Amino acid sequence: MNFKIKAKGHHNISSKHKSTFEITKDPNLTLSGDCIIGIAMDKTMNDFPDELKQKIANDNVKIKIKLKSPNSYDEIIGYGHNDLTLDHPTDIVCRKSSYVCSRTLMINSNKASSDLNPKIIADLKDGNDLDFEIIIE
Repeated sequence: MNFKIKAKGHHNISSKHKSTFEITKDPNLTLSGDCIIGIAMDKTMNDFPDELKQKIANDNVKIKIKLKSPNSYDEIIGYGHNDLTLDHPTDIVCRKSSYVCSRTLMINSNKASSDLNPKIIADLKDGNDLDFEIIIE
């Protein structure tokens, strides 16, 4: 099962956070948002189909995130959890830790924003679009 979200880059994207990465519906970004890699996303967790939410809210599910910018690509692997509510109205966060809250899409991720492909981050700093695809295998 796949679900695609579009977001935009911003000149304040720094991608320095060592434990998370995030996309948000917010249209602006300050330098303190060092985990945020995309803004003004076109869909939120509230747009996820029920079937997708059911699959993600499972301790045994493996989740793949594909990030694509005009000049680069990256792939991140993480896991679902049965305590995920998947109902935050503005933010989607992927975490290296096992912390769960309403903003969390996946835990135990193999990458945070500081680990992402530098070519994608350069594209996003230039304001290019980001394709964020959730894949449940």
